[in-house]
Amino acid sequence: MESLGELLTQMRNPQLKQRQEELAARLLNDPLVMELQSQHPELEPATLTRGMAKLYQYVKDSNNCANCPGLDRCPNDFSGHFTKVTVEQLGETSQLVDRQVPCSKQLRHERELAVKKRIHSFYVDERALEQGYDDVEIMAKDSTRAPAVNQVFGYIDGTKEQGLTAKGLYLEGSFGTGKTFLMCYMLHELAKDGYSGAIVYMPEFVEELKSMMQDSEKLRETVETMKQVDLLIFDDIGAENLNPWVRDHILGSILNYRMNRKPTFYTSNYSLNALEKHLSFTSKDGEERHKGQRLMDRIAPFVDVVQVKGANKRGQG
Repeated sequence: MESLGELLTQMRNPQLKQRQEELAARLLNDPLVMELQSQHPELEPATLTRGMAKLYQYVKDSNNCANCPGLDRCPNDFSGHFTKVTVEQLGETSQLVDRQVPCSKQLRHERELAVKKRIHSFYVDERALEQGYDDVEIMAKDSTRAPAVNQVFGYIDGTKEQGLTAKGLYLEGSFGTGKTFLMCYMLHELAKDGYSGAIVYMPEFVEELKSMMQDSEKLRETVETMKQVDLLIFDDIGAENLNPWVRDHILGSILNYRMNRKPTFYTSNYSLNALEKHLSFTSKDGEERHKGQRLMDRIAPFVDVVQVKGANKRGQG
C-alpha cells in the first residue's frame, strides 16, 4: 500500500477527490475492517471515516505481519510492533482506539535479552551461552551420558519447583564430554525463571587476576558479582595454575561467602580427591596440604557429584 502521507497530500487536491473515495472504499471493504465492523455493529459510518488513518495503519501493519520477513527486517513503522485497533465506548458513542503492540517475535526477542542480562560470562566462549538448547537433542547426542543429563535435569526441575538450595553440582568427566554445555544449559533454563548466574573459565580467570591486582575496583566488582549471583559455575577447575593469593584470598573468599547461602557448581577432569591435591599445591609455596583441605571443606560438602561419561565431542559438528 502507498504511504498515508502521500495519499493525504494528494487528497488536498480537489481533482483527486475520487482517489480519496476509492481509498476509503478499499479500506472499508478490507477483510480486517469488515471483521471489525461485524464484531462491533454499533460503529457508525462517521466514526469509521474519522478513524480512516487508524484503519489504514492497522491494515498496512497486518499485511506486513502476514508476510513477515523477520524481526531484523520488520517493515512496520515501529519495528517489532503492529497497530492494533479496538473499539471503546466514550459516553454514548463508540470510538476507534489504536495502540502499538509487540509481535510474538519481538516478545521472544525481549525474553531472550532478559535471559542474557541475567547471565555473566567470565572468559567463557559466548557461543556456549548463545546456542539454542533442546533437551531431547541433549539426551539423544550420547546415551552414555544420559545418567548425568538426568541428574542435571532433575536439579533444574527441583530448583524451579522448590527454589534455590545451598547445594550445587560437581560435574566430573573426561575432556569433551559436554560438562560445560550442560552447565550452560542449566544457566539458560534457570535464567528463564528469573535466576541470575555466572560461569567462570578458571584457567583464564586465574591469569586475569594477576592484572586485576593493579585495578582494585575491577577486582572488587568481579569478586562481588561471583559472590552475589544465584548460580555460580567454576568451569574446568583444576586446569588453572594457582598461586596462594588466588587460592586463599580470592577463591577462598568467594566460596566462604557462598557456602550455606547459594549453590556453586564445578566442571572438572579431576575427582574431588584429585582436586584437593591440586588445590594443595601452588607455584610459589609448593604443597600446603592443610590449605587445600581447607578449601575443599567449602566445596565437597556443598555439591552432589555427577559423573559425565561419553565420547569426546570437541571438534564435532
